[in-house]
Amino acid sequence: MTSTAPRRRPVAVLIGFMGAGKSTVGRILADRLGVDFVDTDAEIVRTTGRPIPDIFTVDGPARFREIERDVVLEVLRSHGGVVALGGGAVMTPAVADGLQGHRVIYLQVSADDGFARVRDSDRPLIAGDDPQARYRDLLDERHETYTRTGTFAVDAAAGAPSDVADIILAELARALVPERASTT
Repeated sequence: MTSTAPRRRPVAVLIGFMGAGKSTVGRILADRLGVDFVDTDAEIVRTTGRPIPDIFTVDGPARFREIERDVVLEVLRSHGGVVALGGGAVMTPAVADGLQGHRVIYLQVSADDGFARVRDSDRPLIAGDDPQARYRDLLDERHETYTRTGTFAVDAAAGAPSDVADIILAELARALVPERASTT
């Protein structure tokens, strides 16, 4: 038996590297749009009952990406508000495919700005002898995928998070206004 209920889809999906501000900007954007907000990293923690660094360390990165894929695809099917994805989610082909047809905003962050925001965190992907170099290398690896996946990009350093949310709102409004045919 198939459901005849209309499929919900996110108003906007934020992607970008760790430290870009996806969660912070996403909450502001959702508030301004009057919709719910879902951070898929928080959803992973909620559904597994475990912190992400623990899943990475105990189960390994491949298992984490499987869990992340399942959570992201379910959120894309069921959530009608603003969604923020974890930084590596779009690197999973099933997630990138699942984002087709969605309004995907790439929050761009420079390596220096992004690393400054996460340097004191427990991010397993940048653990090691030179976390700043690891951050820069991962950002470089992922930039093309973020660019290709995003409907449009916004500079995460374009101002305070509320300013970045305003820029996204303006871009979304432009995308939703149908082009008018010339009458001359």
